Amino acid sequence: MRGALLVAGTTSDAGKSVVVAGICRMLARKGVRVAPFKAQNMSNNSVVTLDGGEIGRAQALQARACGLEPSVRFNPVLLKPGSDRRSQLVVRGKAVGTVGAADYFQHRQELRAVVAAELASLRAEFDVVICEGAGSPAEINLRATDLANMGLAEAARLPVLVVGDIDRGGVLAHLFGTLAVLDPADQRLVSGFVINKFRGDVELLRPGLDRLTELTGRPTLGVVPFAEDLWLDAEDSLGTIADAPVGRPAAPAGTEWLTVAAVRLPRISNSTDVEALACEPGVAVRWVRDPARLADADLVVLPGSKSTVSDLEWLRRSGIAAALADRAAAGKPILGICGGYQMLGRRIVDDVESTAGAVDGLGLLDLDVEFAEPKVLRRSDGRGAPGPDPAVPLGTAGISVHGYEIHHGRVTRSGNPAWLDAAGEPEGSVRGAIWGTHLHGLMESDDFRRAWLREVARHARRTGFVAAEGTSVSAVRAAQLDLLADLMERHLDTNLLETLITAGAPEDMPTLRSDLVAPDVQYQP
Repeated sequence: MRGALLVAGTTSDAGKSVVVAGICRMLARKGVRVAPFKAQNMSNNSVVTLDGGEIGRAQALQARACGLEPSVRFNPVLLKPGSDRRSQLVVRGKAVGTVGAADYFQHRQELRAVVAAELASLRAEFDVVICEGAGSPAEINLRATDLANMGLAEAARLPVLVVGDIDRGGVLAHLFGTLAVLDPADQRLVSGFVINKFRGDVELLRPGLDRLTELTGRPTLGVVPFAEDLWLDAEDSLGTIADAPVGRPAAPAGTEWLTVAAVRLPRISNSTDVEALACEPGVAVRWVRDPARLADADLVVLPGSKSTVSDLEWLRRSGIAAALADRAAAGKPILGICGGYQMLGRRIVDDVESTAGAVDGLGLLDLDVEFAEPKVLRRSDGRGAPGPDPAVPLGTAGISVHGYEIHHGRVTRSGNPAWLDAAGEPEGSVRGAIWGTHLHGLMESDDFRRAWLREVARHARRTGFVAAEGTSVSAVRAAQLDLLADLMERHLDTNLLETLITAGAPEDMPTLRSDLVAPDVQYQP
């Protein structure tokens, strides 16, 4: 089998990422050499690759589905929003500047060449490349600069599947309308539909699917049911809904739960850091924006941010900064990760990200942070540091850790003991029941996570909490990828899917006129 396919969506978060991951895993299990590709992603959830760049986290998950290490080749253009109007532009894994809509338009030819070269290289090396679109191809106002949807499909002659999320309602109209607004050349590449997150009896949907085929001349390749157990590695912040639980918490191994409140920052990045905590039995993680929700939590997590100074000000306006100060005074556990770690310090000097200059941090850790170029991008391995008193080491001392760093802020001074020893260098800070680190993915180190949760439980006086042995985040992720592949095998027409991959879009795909109406509907003047 050789070929390629583009999976587009009626909307953001329609299920493109999981469908691509599922198809990749399904093909890899059959022995097909398959790779993922997303020409352009917009997300603040990213990972550091072996080749020293950063890509969207969804493409890292898709790479794992293929049995590959994440690479900048799989996501050559990444936009990381820092405000409603401007984003950091990352090309082949490296930040090259900050752009708005008009600036980005000026870059389109250069970026189009980058995308074309990377896709051609992957297609030459792998049997199959499964591409993921961005947002929706129905955003026809952006068609002239499109790199990831119909612009990519046209340039590479890719057949396109359009995925719709039935949970949002009106999925048949979404699928029909997405096709109808495209120009005829783009329509001819759209080869079928997939409906995602279906609940109930699919036969009740069948008349609608048949009518959709009559109207468009295109088949629905499958109706994928909603899977309760799929939650790890959310693509973007759409999944981080305030007051919503994270994951599917398993019953505690002991007699008490450990409750975690993760602060839903406006410009949150790498929100997936808390998912490893949610994998632990007896740990209930919830996103919060109300300061009142912090008081009763056993642990509060302040996650990463793409706009540290702005989100720090939001903490103060929202009342969460005061709630964090109250927790610190009471000796209740707090964890800061990357931007959240920087906010916990005494002072931030930022002439790079926000150009705000010197601002006061929350003062809960004794450290100063200064933003500088270039961005730190690296994978880090190390061990838990011994703490301030060698005679009474921290519970995490000596335990192996791994993670990755993506940040402009550097710690220029710290009066706190280091939490970690990363490649011989002190990393992170500990002050009583307050911990901070620049390492994303730290909690995926299973032994370290369990040892640290025991410390959290001790500070929170949850004597009945037991950190269950045997939980592996990597194994949970692998099981979810296999579940995705199972869903694709059972609920998609895999024969037709493979035909589209190898043969491309059928030559006789009909096009719809913008004034099309169903032939049996009469409109009165």
